[in-house]
Amino acid sequence: MHIGILPACHLRSLPRQLATGNQASIAPALPLEASVSALFSEFELGSGRGPLKLANRIVVAPMCQYSCKDGMADDWHLMHWGNLLNSGAGLFTIEATAVSERGRITPGCLGIYSDATAHALGDRLGRARRLAPPVPVSIQIGHAGRKASSHVPWNSGKLIPQSEGGWWPEAPSAVPISEAEPAPQAISTADLDVILKDFVRAAQRVQDIGIEAIELHGAHGYLLHEFLSPLSNQRTDAFGGNFENRIRFPLQVFEAVRQVYSGTLGIRLSATDWVEGGWTAEETADFSLRLKQAGANFVHISTGGVSPLQKINLVPGYQVPYAKMVKEKSGLPTMAVGLITEPSHAESIIANQEADLVALARSFLYNPRWAWAAAAELKGSVQATPAYWRCMPREAQHIFSTAKIGMR
Repeated sequence: MHIGILPACHLRSLPRQLATGNQASIAPALPLEASVSALFSEFELGSGRGPLKLANRIVVAPMCQYSCKDGMADDWHLMHWGNLLNSGAGLFTIEATAVSERGRITPGCLGIYSDATAHALGDRLGRARRLAPPVPVSIQIGHAGRKASSHVPWNSGKLIPQSEGGWWPEAPSAVPISEAEPAPQAISTADLDVILKDFVRAAQRVQDIGIEAIELHGAHGYLLHEFLSPLSNQRTDAFGGNFENRIRFPLQVFEAVRQVYSGTLGIRLSATDWVEGGWTAEETADFSLRLKQAGANFVHISTGGVSPLQKINLVPGYQVPYAKMVKEKSGLPTMAVGLITEPSHAESIIANQEADLVALARSFLYNPRWAWAAAAELKGSVQATPAYWRCMPREAQHIFSTAKIGMR
């Protein structure tokens, strides 16, 4: 099945029955009676604060909720985050969070670009964490680039004209996403410095809140990806043209964030644009090596999102080979994502060392207890708040390892 501009962030965890075309062969999980579940083994991600210890290899991937006003988290996020912090996953990632008001994808997007937005985020997150077991938290921070000023998905997702309350998106070059849209504003060299400082201030606010990890958003056709891809970056200065120039600004942003943030730091990358002449898997691997040298602790591998010409054959785990390649070539801990919906499939990815972590998004929206079900199937265990300990069905009595229930 070929798809158009729909970004990979909207594809990553569709139920398997929605994938069409030739199905990828999925390696079977190791026999449960022969080994401990690889998916439910512990893992450590490095950071300036020391290793970030994860109870298992399951990651809740960032999922935009488009439910803010003026970038501020509200009670929707309190409920949503509390739910996913009780999911049993080893790491929970907060949705794409804008580093500037202009960098929001939609008017409903979460922000961390002011003291007010940071306070709202920290307040809701702190309250949610008090209602859940201790689970490490990551946050994805980014800038939408030419995909900014969009309607929310349930209201078309299309560009909001300035006459209707939208704003003029900015991008590496004045190249529109499609011929049907006006061109974004090309970012000046001076404004690049402003955007870099926006990322730095956002990272400082994340550190102040006490969030353990940051994932820079360098995928899905948003600003940092737009610099990487020759399809969207047609600059003729030091930030465009050859590979070295196209990676320059994203690498500068990463290095600047690394200087001010002592927690675990990684980046999400689209490993390929799925378009001839676009960003390639080989460039992703080379860039990942540079990021490792700059202090990266992980890379989260996705694909696509920058061009309506992309052609993706959607099959379960269609992005896993890219994660494996980057893992092998860079040596960085790698997250795999994309149509991974079955526990046995996630197990095989970790057991076969194709990735170090498996990230799921829509699967957790559909079933916030996906990790519980996976633990039941794979004979693993998860953390849960005591109020839930009595819920275990007979066939899953083992999944809450610390559960103690008594009644009279």
